[in-house]
Amino acid sequence: MDETCELLDLRKGAYGEVALRRRGDRFEIIANGCFLMDTSDGRSERLLVRAALDAAAQPEGARLLIGGLGVGFSLAQAAADPRPGAIVVVERERAVIDWHVGQDAPLRRFAGDGHTDPRTRIVHQDLAEHLRGSRAAYDVLCLDVDNGPGWTVTEDNDDLYGARGIAAMAGALSAHGVLAVWSASRAEGFKQRLSPHFSRVETLEVPVLGRGEPDLIYLATRAVT
Repeated sequence: MDETCELLDLRKGAYGEVALRRRGDRFEIIANGCFLMDTSDGRSERLLVRAALDAAAQPEGARLLIGGLGVGFSLAQAAADPRPGAIVVVERERAVIDWHVGQDAPLRRFAGDGHTDPRTRIVHQDLAEHLRGSRAAYDVLCLDVDNGPGWTVTEDNDDLYGARGIAAMAGALSAHGVLAVWSASRAEGFKQRLSPHFSRVETLEVPVLGRGEPDLIYLATRAVT
């Protein structure tokens, strides 16, 4: 059955155009004409947070950074987990935050108890800028701001997945910190770029209904120096 697509909001800002659409009972976020995410599943976004906390040396009381608010699945998982001591969500698009704010906001319910959890702080800031001021501030960093290292929303995000960006993410982590990166496709060479900063790197796969290629999570434990 063909589902009608309804445009709910469209914003133009410093990073281009971002839109919220409703298709049937699903909401979709579109950035610069590129499909970014929807509310149809969320298993891989939840695994992003859960696997990263499981890999942490001391998950109880962990300082958790989520790069990208999106539809809220990662925040919902973090808030449902008693282990993090602090949950910081960095989102550069004011529109995405607005779609979560207020009792009638269209995406609020997908974040579970995240918006009312006293551990949660949502920061309106570019992630790269935030990382530069966060030396060894976090124990876990979960990154979901693009469709993956090889499929970024804007060209300037390419730096996040290159040598300089990886060094910044490693530098924002504590000595035993964990980095988890979400990707909609396999990113050739990304694991190798992680190796100089992380002692262990593995890839987790999550099957996606209706698509041959699974979602991927790159999970890296920081090397102790």
